[in-house]
Amino acid sequence: MKIRIKGNSVRLRLTKTEVEAFNKEGKYLETVQFANKAFTYVLKAKEGITSLESDYDNDTITVYFPEQEKHVWATSDRVGYSNDVDWNDPTVLSILVEKDFTCLDNTIEDQSNNYPNPKLL
Repeated sequence: MKIRIKGNSVRLRLTKTEVEAFNKEGKYLETVQFANKAFTYVLKAKEGITSLESDYDNDTITVYFPEQEKHVWATSDRVGYSNDVDWNDPTVLSILVEKDFTCLDNTIEDQSNNYPNPKLL
């Protein structure tokens, strides 16, 4: 799973295997180990929500995904889900969770587990 953070936005991209694991387990996480601390980011299914939510606690970003949508996402052509979370203050957090497609340009990154790019079909 890849994470991209820019400004007040968070985007998670998952490969085929990661989407399948998330669908089965209801959770998928990655950890980056620094010299004396770890940073973790998690995609977690949650009952009772209809759109993406997020939280940051103990050096962990958790993106909550509607439980009832995880199987739909894993077994359909739907690319992803997005939501702008407004905490009733001047900030709005933009959240995007999507399937990771193969790149259109040449890259040395292993893309064998990525979804086929629809622009190449």
